[in-house]
Order: sequence, then C-alpha cells, then structure tokens
Amino acid sequence: MPTTKSTALFSTPKQKQIIADALFAFLRLPFAGKTVPGAIMESLLGHVRGGKVMGTYDFIDVVLKSERLGWQVKSTKSDTPVTWKRAKIPNAEKLIAASHKSATGRRALGNAIINFCNAHAQASLDDFELDAIGYSRLVTNNDDTITYFERVLCTRKRPLLFEPSAFVWKWSVPKKTVKKEQLQAFHGYHAKTKRKWFAWHGLGENQLHFTGESEWWPKAGSKKSKKFVVPAASLKISWEKFGEMFGANPSAELL
Repeated sequence: MPTTKSTALFSTPKQKQIIADALFAFLRLPFAGKTVPGAIMESLLGHVRGGKVMGTYDFIDVVLKSERLGWQVKSTKSDTPVTWKRAKIPNAEKLIAASHKSATGRRALGNAIINFCNAHAQASLDDFELDAIGYSRLVTNNDDTITYFERVLCTRKRPLLFEPSAFVWKWSVPKKTVKKEQLQAFHGYHAKTKRKWFAWHGLGENQLHFTGESEWWPKAGSKKSKKFVVPAASLKISWEKFGEMFGANPSAELL
C-alpha cells in the first residue's frame, strides 16, 4: 500500500523508541525534573524526523520540507491545560459586548475563536507549502510515567481543525480571591459530550486553553502511543559524574 501524506506524519516504532530512549536519558540528567520542556521535545522530534525546528510562534514547530510535512509539538503534565495559542480576535471588543447580551452574540464570538484557530493552521499549510500537519504530544502522567503519541491535525484536503457548530459557549462565573477578582473566561463546551473544551481569556492576555485536548489521548495499551517510566532517583546522574562525562571547563582557571 502506498504511503499517504497523513500516514507519513507518524513515526515508525523504531523512531518512537529512539524518542523514548533519548527522553529517558535526558530525565537522568542532574538538572532535569520529571517533565520535559517543549523546546527539548521539538529538538528531539526535529532530529528523529530530519526536520527543521522553527523556533517561532507559527502554528507548527517542526517542518520537513522535503516531505511537505509539519508538526505542532506540546509537552505538559497530564493535569496542565494546553495553551493552544494567544487568540487575538479581530473586532474583539464589539464581539465580547454582544456576547454578554444574547446567545447569538456568544455564538458569534465562539465562532470567531474557532475560525481564528482554523485560519492559523490553514496559514501554515499555505505559507510552508505543506500537505499535512501532525500533532506530536508528550504527556507527563501523575504516576511517574510518560506517554508519547502522534495524530493528524489537518491536511490540505481536510484543513479544518475544529467545526464551529460543534461548540456551545458561555462566560464563566467571576471568581474572587484574597487579593483580587479574577477575570471571566469564555468557555466552549462540546455540544455532543457537554464537556468543556476551550477557555478563552479574552479579557486578559488572550490565552486559549484547550482542556478538551485530553479527548485526543490514546487509550491505555494503544499501539499508537509509546509509554515509559520516569527514571527513578537512583538512576539520576550526579553533578560530579556529569562533570566527568563532559570534561572540565578549560577556561575555568581564568575565572
């Protein structure tokens, strides 16, 4: 069977094993915590797949131009909401005002947020001349395990990330803390499951949290994911050993 662009997005079992081995080695370093920074994951994916790490705020983080493929990379703890992006919606003030008055206004603002996300992905397909964009995801679980998986986000034939009509929107109830009152967030609920998928902080820094991303996680034992255990404390490399492995600083005597 010929390889299609969408299936080419997925790493082979051997490539996933290289990713897992490299991450395990990274987590053994004396300065590493239990989580892997996104920049490390981007560099590793770029190395394994032969792609270029963009290091920008584009929708995609790694591009393989020869295959017309790109990936968005995320790495967080399992209970940390994914920040999808900063969604600066055009004409936001007018849309926000209308959203406080009617369901029609809330629908208009919600559609604008979803359309903004879709347009951002479409722009990357066009700007980088890609045929498909994948999702490279590292999840640090609370049981000291890490799960890595990949999925297709969109293709040139199917460019929509999210369908606007699939969501119902409403403003959150204001919360008061000891020091100040927190700003309301605009929540998007998946109409079919009634679960919250989005939280847009448009009254503040425009962050769009994608809480529904956990719906994309593979089920336990899925062949589409790679799971491994975080190195035990006994496997951590000491600072002394780390220095021995990489040698002394030749300029240290001058300091």
